[in-house]
Order: sequence, then structure tokens, then C-alpha cells
Amino acid sequence: MKTQIRHDALTPAAPKLELKSLYLETLQLVERLHRRLLDVVKDEFDRAGRTDINAVQALLLFNIGDSVLTAGELRTRGFYLGSNVSYNLKKLVDLGFIDHQRSRVDRRAVRVQLTKAGAEVATMVAELYDRHIGSIDKVGGLDEQEFQKMNKSLQLLDRFWNDQILYRL
Repeated sequence: MKTQIRHDALTPAAPKLELKSLYLETLQLVERLHRRLLDVVKDEFDRAGRTDINAVQALLLFNIGDSVLTAGELRTRGFYLGSNVSYNLKKLVDLGFIDHQRSRVDRRAVRVQLTKAGAEVATMVAELYDRHIGSIDKVGGLDEQEFQKMNKSLQLLDRFWNDQILYRL
């Protein structure tokens, strides 16, 4: 007796259409929000007449803050938004926003920290964020509860994606 194999039994169940639609919308929003944040930061620096630094570099300086980090630490801590951290760090060193030193322990690693000029840029970003915090509830309709829910959801999505990579799911 010949056994027939049903093709639908070999393929995973089709995802629920609503969940798929919501997931794809979230992916688009995450990408759009990242681009929009860069636009907001760029606009802030344009208004201040600062053309010596771009938005990605300004956010990188803000995320370094008072820390002394390596490029690898910037990437693993999620402090870097962009594709080429080494290029931007080199550029920021050349522009005088970052000091760098070779690690005494691992000569391959370069540790970076902000110069006074870099700290000024980081302060500009911090002040921009402070202004946003002052009006985001009234103007944007986002209060602490909304941010708590959103952050929890984004953390779960981050963990899910991380597991996809780590466990090759």
C-alpha cells in the first residue's frame, strides 16, 4: 500500500494574517523611527549652525557619555546606531571629538572617550531629549505607562531576535 504525503503536513502552519500584518508594521515602524530620530537630531544641529558633525556621530557621542569604551563594547552594548562604527570613531578622533588610546592589556583594542568638544555635542543631544521629555506627554500623548508598555514590548522583540541569532531558530 502506497502512503501519500500531504504537502501541507510538511510546511509550517501559515502565520495568522493579523499577526503577520502587525509584525510587518512593527518592523516598518522600527526602521522609520530610527531614520526619524536621525532627522530630529540633524535638525537640532542644523538650527544651531553645527555642520561639523552628523546625526549618527552625535548620537554616538551621546551614548559614549562619560564612559571609556572600545568599539566592540559600543556595538555589544547597543550604543551604536549605524553600519560602520570604526569609520565614525576615526572621523570623530580626526575632528577632535574623541580621544583614543591603545589598551595596555589588549594592544589590538582602542579605548575611546569624549574630549571637551565631544562632551559639548553629547550635552546638546541630552538637552534635546530633555525638551522632548518636557512635552511628549502633552503634545505626543505618550505618558509613563505608554513608555513602560512600549519598552517591555521592544525588549521582548529584542530578546526574540537575539534568540533567533544565538540559537539559529
